[in-house]
Amino acid sequence: MSEAAQLLAAARTRLILDQPFLGALVLRLPLVAADPRWCRTAASDARRLYYNPRWIESLSASQVQFALAHEALHCALGHFARCGHRVRSRWDLACDFAINPLLLEQGLSPPPNAAVLDLYAGMAAEEIYPCLSDDLDQETLDQHLYGESGGQGGGESGERAPAPPAADEMERLAQQWQRHLAAAAQRAQEAGKLGGALSRLVTGALQAELPWRTLLAQYLSATARHDYSYARPSRREGEMILPSPRSAQAELCVALDVSGSVADAELAQFVAEVDAIRGALPARVKLFACDAELAPGSPWLFEPWQQLTPPGELKGGGGTDFAPVFDWIAREGVPPDALLYFTDAQGVFPPAAPDYPVLWLVKGRATVPWGRRIQLN
Repeated sequence: MSEAAQLLAAARTRLILDQPFLGALVLRLPLVAADPRWCRTAASDARRLYYNPRWIESLSASQVQFALAHEALHCALGHFARCGHRVRSRWDLACDFAINPLLLEQGLSPPPNAAVLDLYAGMAAEEIYPCLSDDLDQETLDQHLYGESGGQGGGESGERAPAPPAADEMERLAQQWQRHLAAAAQRAQEAGKLGGALSRLVTGALQAELPWRTLLAQYLSATARHDYSYARPSRREGEMILPSPRSAQAELCVALDVSGSVADAELAQFVAEVDAIRGALPARVKLFACDAELAPGSPWLFEPWQQLTPPGELKGGGGTDFAPVFDWIAREGVPPDALLYFTDAQGVFPPAAPDYPVLWLVKGRATVPWGRRIQLN
């Protein structure tokens, strides 16, 4: 066993004894020695923990424990699945700022250059993200091998990081890590060693499944083109630079599966919920009704100040083909900020995902080949 492997094994054992919650999570990540030409410190793709042996050997025992727990918490909290359409570099740093204060509270020592600010203690990554500047030059402690930028680092001789998980695997991994989080919390509670910030964190993360309306509202808020700017204001506005909101009207497409397997009452309820949620954005909506083809007159345009009310009877009754909605958007040539598709997912999907985010609100247990799936409950 190499020196780095011995240090990692000892650190993992110590976490199991002293920090059973963190130790149980770390045990879920197989340890893999990585080529230093692409892995400068440590990395994770939510499947394994990769490490640079030379970096591990440079750390103290407590710092190795910190590095292990850091990677495990990224996975357990589902950071790899929560980025959405945020700027990736800012999101990764926000995740580090959210995790590292928790580990400091547990008495672990951070490795050099770990991103720690007391200002962000107790905050979730989603809360920290808008506080960070686009041009912040601080780097994350580790490498996050998921999403569009994951698995792209390579050495001079062609060594590359592992390919990031595909969308369907990301969904499975998120559910798997949710179960790991619950099991680790149970084990730590039985040992009487789960308290403080970690206890509050677990309580929030393991709440009963959120209603789909809450998940939809969270997703739309993240998708809407609302962000913060630190650009220098006009001299007439004074010298102080404070974060100011910059936003534009969101452009949403909402599609209703009217093939006959979705009840009228469910369609009406979904439309009412979207209408209520979009009032906080604001958003202009193109409303589609589709079974195997678009309903006559579809889509209908609703400005932010107009109530989202489907015109007349929308029931179709044919088979389900999702392509007509995507084809219409492609012909128009102006991609929306997001497409929300209300369906039972029993139909023919386009072969590839479009360039804009797609959110499937699924009635039933059918899966989707790409996009974000939210279970209606």
